[in-house]
Amino acid sequence: MKLKCPICRQPTDSETSPEFPFCSLRCREHDLGNWATEKYKVAAPMMDESELEEIEANESDPAGRRARTENDDE
Repeated sequence: MKLKCPICRQPTDSETSPEFPFCSLRCREHDLGNWATEKYKVAAPMMDESELEEIEANESDPAGRRARTENDDE
């Protein structure tokens, strides 16, 4: 597979480069340094987990019905 190195954008090949997807050890270590200094961040979830549970519950009940709870009578 041929791609461009994510650091320096030079071409790299999975069949010939032992550092793939990087083109060199220098670029691989540069990327590791970016993670270590928190230059890269993993995005936080866009919704609350309780919202996700509600969506999943609605999807499991295609007619839109939900189980009655004790609070429904109030």
